[in-house]
Amino acid sequence: MATTKNAASPKKSKGFTGIKSAIWVMLICLILGYSFWYFVLGNPDNFAGGDVENGRPLNLMGTVYHGGYVVGLIFTLLVTVVALSIERYFGLKTAFGKGSLKKFVVEIKAAIKANDFAKARAICDKQQGSVANVVLASVNTYQQMEETPGIKKAQKVAKIQQAHEEATQLEMPTLQMNLPIIATIVTLGTLTALFGTVLGMIGSFQALAAGGGGDSMALSMGISEALVNTAAGIATSWVAVVAYNTYTNKIDKLTYALDEVGYTIAQTYDANHADEA
Repeated sequence: MATTKNAASPKKSKGFTGIKSAIWVMLICLILGYSFWYFVLGNPDNFAGGDVENGRPLNLMGTVYHGGYVVGLIFTLLVTVVALSIERYFGLKTAFGKGSLKKFVVEIKAAIKANDFAKARAICDKQQGSVANVVLASVNTYQQMEETPGIKKAQKVAKIQQAHEEATQLEMPTLQMNLPIIATIVTLGTLTALFGTVLGMIGSFQALAAGGGGDSMALSMGISEALVNTAAGIATSWVAVVAYNTYTNKIDKLTYALDEVGYTIAQTYDANHADEA
């Protein structure tokens, strides 16, 4: 029985499957985000008289800098989304394999229906990736059931389906890796922006009150700087939403393809075999 289990166990995907320790990516993004805020946006050339703290902003970068340290945090979230989106792109590219997923499904279904398992194995070896690994595990179990006497056909079909489901579950954590972080940033970007905006508005009204309430220019400048946080946070959440939905859609297509092939394998066994006497 040990031999049976080893034969049915799926192979792990070769190539880049993802970054498991995303905390290091986030720390690097934190450094990059605050470095951009402090050194690029806070460049003295962006302010009148070169006075970063008290000088009037000469351009948009200076205005964004005066949005406060929360802007650096928002840029950290934005860079994190971009970095993890790139990571997921290459990770899912490995999972899908080397060829077209649609073509692979058509070819593998044709080979299975023709009972040409040597060809099915060859197609999987050529495709590679998560889909090929799951299909190969199901094909292995199919052939094991053909060589295993004393079990009813319904039980054999159930074992084939079980092997397919187990192989799929083994691959799913790799496919969904780091997507929860991107999903969290969707909300966190907006909330951080709101936090920065509120802080900016509080500072603006405090400065206005200290000046006697007559400086409308100071008020408008303070509001514009506070709303920088809102704009940056919305942009970050927008990028995160697009990235998350794009990759979850890709994963849905992949799992649908797996379900389609798994159903074909199980039904082929059921159609081509009779119950043992």
